Amino acid sequence: MSIVVKSVCKALERIAPLRLAEPWDKVGLIIESPVPRSDAKRVVLTIDLTTAVLEETLQVPTALVVAYHPPLFQPITSLTLTNPLQASLLKLSAAGTSVFCPHTSLDATWGGINDWLAEGVMGGAGRIVTLDEPIPIEELVQRVKKHLSLSQVDVGRPLAQKSVKSVAICAGAGGTLLSGVDADVYFTGEMQHHEVLGAVAKGRYVILCGHTNTERGYLPVLAKKLLGALSELVQDESSNGLSREERIEIEKYQLDIHISEADRHPLDHM
Repeated sequence: MSIVVKSVCKALERIAPLRLAEPWDKVGLIIESPVPRSDAKRVVLTIDLTTAVLEETLQVPTALVVAYHPPLFQPITSLTLTNPLQASLLKLSAAGTSVFCPHTSLDATWGGINDWLAEGVMGGAGRIVTLDEPIPIEELVQRVKKHLSLSQVDVGRPLAQKSVKSVAICAGAGGTLLSGVDADVYFTGEMQHHEVLGAVAKGRYVILCGHTNTERGYLPVLAKKLLGALSELVQDESSNGLSREERIEIEKYQLDIHISEADRHPLDHM
């Protein structure tokens, strides 16, 4: 394992320990390149490893792609170029690039994606935010759109209109996790049709922003955290850190933490 990959993986473990991931999730080092490049100083952060992100990554020597969503989720019996997602992994590996996925460990960790979403609605702490004072749903929607830099979101309204004070939050697809949670509003990326109907029938508002729209804005926060964790790692002389030789080696690198410019929500409003 290259020193860059090893160091970044250790730094990510400090930011979002993999033990926090859901049992069903596929997190950690998904693929390790057998031909790491000594000139690769870039680490790419992306939500999805799309073909566009692949092409962007291959333009600059890259040691590691940190893809929030696991490119491989279902069990596979082969790894071939005929499957676009598998082809991306094979091409990256051949180019000396490894792939790491934090997914739900980054959702659950303190200061992670769900806490970042909570900051957008203000007040309270944790993933069920209790506002200081009840506010109209229209004001909450404006806060969400501003925080996520969105021009529009989908809103489900109960028959009886009311002010809101509590907001249950889940990045990505929150239908299952939010089901039965006692809150005035469910704020997430997406829910199934019957899940929305059920929530609205129980008198709750639903704010849906698009799956990856609830995640992508966190990447600059992750970049800053990663630089901080790498700096701490260089100074850490404990057995949980790097060896003395490794600390000297990684300190020589000027790592480029690059947020993908090609990563984007897969759907457009027309």
